[in-house]
Amino acid sequence: MLECTHNYNKSFYYAGDDRTKRKWDGYDAYAQTKDAQAYLKNRADSENPFLLVVSYGSPHFPHRTAPKDLQALYPPDSIKLRPNVPEKNRRRAKREAQGYYAHCTALDRCVGDLQTTLKETGLSENTIFVFTSDHGEMLGSQGQRTFEKQRAWDESIRVPFLLQYPAVTGEKGRVVKAPINTPDILPTLLSLSGIRIPDSVEGEDLAGLVTGAETKKDRAALIMSVHPFAGYRNGKAFRGIRTARYTYVRSQDGPWLLYDNDRDPCQMNNLVGSPAHAELQRELESKLQAKLRKTDDAFKPKEEYLKEWGYELNKKGNIPYRDDHEVQSPADRPE
Repeated sequence: MLECTHNYNKSFYYAGDDRTKRKWDGYDAYAQTKDAQAYLKNRADSENPFLLVVSYGSPHFPHRTAPKDLQALYPPDSIKLRPNVPEKNRRRAKREAQGYYAHCTALDRCVGDLQTTLKETGLSENTIFVFTSDHGEMLGSQGQRTFEKQRAWDESIRVPFLLQYPAVTGEKGRVVKAPINTPDILPTLLSLSGIRIPDSVEGEDLAGLVTGAETKKDRAALIMSVHPFAGYRNGKAFRGIRTARYTYVRSQDGPWLLYDNDRDPCQMNNLVGSPAHAELQRELESKLQAKLRKTDDAFKPKEEYLKEWGYELNKKGNIPYRDDHEVQSPADRPE
């Protein structure tokens, strides 16, 4: 275990209570996968349940530290960017996308290796396998700084969530459009595992979406960026909801973004304030306020949070942030 590192080719860790500093061999995701495979093989003959969490660091930046053979699969000139990437960001976005896609390809291989081991050991049928991420990557979209997360647009807030449980779902896959929130994952997995969900657990049990018993097409997921960490440097605090079709977001100044994601998948036409969509905006605002009441979120001005929690700002008005990514060149660092 290790708190956090993005130095993927010089990655250290500690094993259990042993204070010996160890180093993963080569690109850490490959080595971590081999370790996870060994764990699964050791569990093959056990009837006891287990939980295995493999937390890969990539495809987080720095992107150009991805395996060179995989970067070669994505020449920058061949990369097609989303139309919402402005011209000023396109050259850098392609360069970053090369490494980003290479990291993703590496993880595809790692996940495939884990799947193979589950099948070979006979564990696959009765194992819930989840693949997900904590945030997306703007990659220059919407004119945003390439590395920044905590943005209200889909490139940042939408993440993969793949769940496989052959004993319940069979081998045939389904696509579920209903959005989910991170707090929903725990109660859903507990429910699928036949474990009672403690009353203290937040989130909703969405096992019905997995089994196909429910659809929840009108469900809305809460999205937010919270001061004093809103966007790390140049973002702003917001609260919003993402439904299967719409995104609605308000900032401290009021309604900010409204997109029809079916008709405008790259979110290039902001409908906030549009007379033709006034009723839709009121409906989504009502849903957002209901979410905020449920989570006891007053969405206060940042000054109140700074005072309440005792944070101090630097001269740029940001929380001091120490960048320890020692492998980064100046071009790799978020601006």
